[in-house]
Amino acid sequence: MPDVTITIKQTGPYSIEGEINLVDHLGQPVPTTPGKRISLCRCGASTNKPFCDGTHSKIGFLAAEKAQQEFDEKKMP
Repeated sequence: MPDVTITIKQTGPYSIEGEINLVDHLGQPVPTTPGKRISLCRCGASTNKPFCDGTHSKIGFLAAEKAQQEFDEKKMP
C-alpha cells in the first residue's frame, strides 16, 4: 500500500500527498498528476471541484470547530 499523507488545513482544503487513486461518485477516475500534491475542497464553493481553487479564503470559510467556537463566543452575554 502506498504512503499517503492527508493534511487538514484549519480553514482550508484537505492537502493530499502520495500516490492515490481519485474517483468520482460513479467510480470514474479523476485525473491527477502522479507525485504532485493535490488539495480537495472542503468549503463547497470551489469552481474546480473536487479540487480547491482558493475560494474558501474569499468567502470566509471556517471549519466546523472554528465556526462553533465563534458561534459560542457570540452567544455569551
